[in-house]
Amino acid sequence: MNANGWEPVIGLEIHVQLDTRTKMFCSCELGFGEEPNTRTCPVCLGLPGTLPVTNAQAVHYGLLMALAFDCEIAPRSIFHRKNYFYPDLAKGYQISQYDIPLCTGGRLGDVRLHRIHLEEDAAKLVHLGQSGRIHGSDASIVDYNRGGTPLAEIVTEPDIRSPEQAGDWLKLLRVTLRQLGVSDVNMEEGSLRCDANVSIRRAGTSELGTKTELKNMNSFRFLMQGINAEIERQIGLVEAGEAVVQETLHFDPVSTRLSPLRSKEEAHDYRYFPEPDLVPLAPTEAMIERARAALPELPAQREVRYAASGVAADMARLLAHDARWGDYFEAAAAAGSAEPRVVANWVAELRGRGEPSDVEPAALARLAELVAARTVTSGNGRVVLDRLIADGGDPAEIVEREGLGALGDSGELEAIVARVIEQNPDVVERIRGGNAKAMGALVGPVMRETKGRADGGEVNRLLREQLGV
Repeated sequence: MNANGWEPVIGLEIHVQLDTRTKMFCSCELGFGEEPNTRTCPVCLGLPGTLPVTNAQAVHYGLLMALAFDCEIAPRSIFHRKNYFYPDLAKGYQISQYDIPLCTGGRLGDVRLHRIHLEEDAAKLVHLGQSGRIHGSDASIVDYNRGGTPLAEIVTEPDIRSPEQAGDWLKLLRVTLRQLGVSDVNMEEGSLRCDANVSIRRAGTSELGTKTELKNMNSFRFLMQGINAEIERQIGLVEAGEAVVQETLHFDPVSTRLSPLRSKEEAHDYRYFPEPDLVPLAPTEAMIERARAALPELPAQREVRYAASGVAADMARLLAHDARWGDYFEAAAAAGSAEPRVVANWVAELRGRGEPSDVEPAALARLAELVAARTVTSGNGRVVLDRLIADGGDPAEIVEREGLGALGDSGELEAIVARVIEQNPDVVERIRGGNAKAMGALVGPVMRETKGRADGGEVNRLLREQLGV
């Protein structure tokens, strides 16, 4: 909620390029970065007399998403022609789903879904600038390679209340789609593109304000910056007594400025009508069961499972939302006897230093066991981890070879603690005078003398015992 009592109301529209081998309605193979206009055919170029055929794999991916998000699957959905004229649309219309989408309802996390429908992507305008000038003016070309790429459009309900929530939810959607295997969700290559519908209202009210649409934000940071800028713009307008106009806006992340693109279209502007060349989609029970059998464990489910095993909530989320590290954690936890929370902590240490491939899961599991058994201290465990990253090997052998094992003789540690106390009378005086923070000035010398082989908790216990505090 804004400090002046305004509440943002945000909904997202996400376009996801589906990771199929061919286009949505023709057999042209897909590829990123190919020579312009080399992946085209009469169908995706909209030449007269051609007929589209629906991509079965794209429909399968649509069913996967429907099941993953607990959507209602339409027993019969149809494609429409969405008519508008633009250079990137060869046919003069886009084949999309309108009033009967494949999926309705559903939820991901704390955000409800309104619908998921299938459609085809437009072509790509390439601006050549100075190098492509024609008759003294900057020129653009149309690359139809992308035209016809299968898309799923995911539309949320207006359940989002802040730019940060929008960014977090889009991250959850991305990792979920990647886990489903329906898309590579690469925002830099345009596989995941996001529009945001933004309005404001007084906190505590239910009436929705006039919404604007921010188009094609291609990073989480730009999405949050753009939404925040639009919220501030709308609040400024309303507080100045001006009206918010329903329009489509572009957010420039360099200048952080918003500029109008066009007035917001309504459905009737597109003159939707059923696509006469395509039969309705009527998913069979066999198609739905095939999709159900292909469902993996989703990130949200994995996060709950990790947390239930004792892994800290923030670490459970991190591991669940990054499949590489989640898979590595599971392999390490299965390879040893240390508790999952202990293994997860050492996975976090490795993540801060390198990649999953740097240390064998079994070696990390053995290191976690050594630390849990207090055979080696946590500090020297990090030294062992560095050796594993650099040279590999067996953690126990590294500990033995380099003399990194924890002190086994409590009498030896007691003597070192007593000596440090004797050598630092001024620090002792401060501690006994009530300055508990000064204890660190004694812990450090003890740890240095033991070369990190002493357990920090035991050192603190002995210091307090010998000081009588």
